[in-house]
Amino acid sequence: MSESTTWGDRVRGEVRMRWRDWAITLAAFVLALLVGAILMIVADPQVAGNFNYLLTAPGLALGSAWTKVSTAYSALLMGAVGSPQALAATSAAAAPLICAGLAVGLAFRAGLFNIGAQGQAILGSMAAAWVGFSLPLPPVIHLIVAVLAGLVAGAIWGGIVGWLKATTGAHEVIVTIMMNYIASGLLAWVLTTAAFQRPGRDDPISPEVPSSAAFPQLYEQLHLGFFVALLAAVVVWWVLDRSVIGFSIRAVGANPHAAGTAGMNVGRTTIITMAMAGALAGLAGVQAALGPSVNGVPVPLTEGLVGTVGFDAITVALLGRSKPVGIVLAGLLFGGLSAGGLAMQSVAQTPLTLTLVLQALVVLFVAAPQLVATLVPFLSARKARASLTGADA
Repeated sequence: MSESTTWGDRVRGEVRMRWRDWAITLAAFVLALLVGAILMIVADPQVAGNFNYLLTAPGLALGSAWTKVSTAYSALLMGAVGSPQALAATSAAAAPLICAGLAVGLAFRAGLFNIGAQGQAILGSMAAAWVGFSLPLPPVIHLIVAVLAGLVAGAIWGGIVGWLKATTGAHEVIVTIMMNYIASGLLAWVLTTAAFQRPGRDDPISPEVPSSAAFPQLYEQLHLGFFVALLAAVVVWWVLDRSVIGFSIRAVGANPHAAGTAGMNVGRTTIITMAMAGALAGLAGVQAALGPSVNGVPVPLTEGLVGTVGFDAITVALLGRSKPVGIVLAGLLFGGLSAGGLAMQSVAQTPLTLTLVLQALVVLFVAAPQLVATLVPFLSARKARASLTGADA
């Protein structure tokens, strides 16, 4: 067997394995929709009651079930991508998810589990909002300084975790969880101080961020922040695949002991990775603080401004397999589910929480590829593995 033939077989095997990864992701989404359809039918007393007549009047039972499911999923699709306004809403929901997903995915590539994206996003939103409503700066400069403040705040918060792991061996999962609580408590406290609380108000709410520090609104809810998120994905791709530090990150993630033996500074790489991840998560907080709402004005800083974006980012990174392109697509998918869920609720009277169930089901199936391969036999990994090892050459 020639060397060129072996190389070609390996390339074909790699392609088949990648195709299988994407096919499993698609199959996971389809299976999640099927399970969601069953839940919709069971949760609707009228539709579920019609199945008592399945043997005597199958058309009634199946017809009502089809109407329920098709109406709900049609509303979901239309609410996500059915109009320019829907696409704008999807992009607005996806932007912070993409940034936070990149933060978690980048840490994954270094073998780190960054559960602290939530706290890093909170610090990013605090810094960006404070610069926005406190510093009187010219429009373009104001936005740039606010964004940089959010990036630096998130990087510091993430860098602390990396430094603790590199110098003391503290596990990043425990440290990031604790840092999340500290960030939440810090936000609750600063919103009671004169520096952050809106004058004349006793409740924890900040002054409004002026338009000079907000991402320009391009169309409806589509704003410049979405394209900043896409740019962040490009930067992460370049860093991971085209830079020296990216090679170190991937090497440490693959085998930190071997990387250290080869002369790489594992501790330094850990600190840099967590600082970069923190900056990306901080950018997610910036999206929440500076992104215009429906009326074109950013939502004031409150305790719940960033929502659960840092925790949702874990599912986005998992679904995107920690790859920038995959994370962008996963963020758009979850953004579409978020935007379309509102339409599904209003049109089909389906609980909004069903979209959360769909997200959880997608991640469940993606995280269990053997289960998906069992349910969808043509996705079996046997042939792909044989191609990868050259067994079919």
